[in-house]
Amino acid sequence: MWVILLIPACAAAVFSCLRLVRVAATADSLSAIGPARPEEAVGVGLFETAYLAGGPTRVVDLALVRMAGRGRLHLAHTGWTTVVDPQGRSRLERALIGEIGPEGQCRTAALRAALAAHPTVRDIGERLTMAGLATPATVRESALLAIRQVRHALLLATGLLVAALVLAAPGSGQAGATVAWFALPLVLTGGTLLMARVDVHAYTAWAAPAGQEVLRTARIPRQYGPADDAERELLTAVAMVGPDAVPDARLRAALRG
Repeated sequence: MWVILLIPACAAAVFSCLRLVRVAATADSLSAIGPARPEEAVGVGLFETAYLAGGPTRVVDLALVRMAGRGRLHLAHTGWTTVVDPQGRSRLERALIGEIGPEGQCRTAALRAALAAHPTVRDIGERLTMAGLATPATVRESALLAIRQVRHALLLATGLLVAALVLAAPGSGQAGATVAWFALPLVLTGGTLLMARVDVHAYTAWAAPAGQEVLRTARIPRQYGPADDAERELLTAVAMVGPDAVPDARLRAALRG
């Protein structure tokens, strides 16, 4: 009986691990190409840093905090965003105001989702990807999916092992053989996950290895107009860590919808 349970455990382990190995090979080839020169390929400012640190949603959070701090938006802790000044100062601000709509008010959660998928935000990611700083979307999604499948295969093998031990006839001496055979998919999936921590895990982040270096240096050019040091420090913190960096509890609640 335990052999019947071993077959799907081994099949899931082999197929999921092969998929992860292919993803690792793709990631290695991407790393071998090397990044373009960041300063010449794309200007890395606050919004670019936000994308590298947290993806499109982080860019939206930064834009909301920046506009709210300058009095151009009102973010209510009840979950509504209201336009105070309808004149956008940049392409991203105009896109944000456009997503709010002609009534000048909308739900913050819906606004964040819509703006994160807006072409203006996608352009930031595409420029960073072309510069070698952001992980290509296909690579990142494939890496996340492959790692998730190996984890599921590991859980499946563990569950089937428990089932096999429960179904084993008492006193038949099959328990030892069952554990020994099930060790194959368990070791395979566990070892592959350990490998993924070294070779693939970096490509599950929004920032590619070169982009991670940019985040470590955290060089934020002053290119978004006049701002005092306090505002610049706050916006940099939001770009790096997200809404948790906002000291105002009501504003944090508003950003979280």
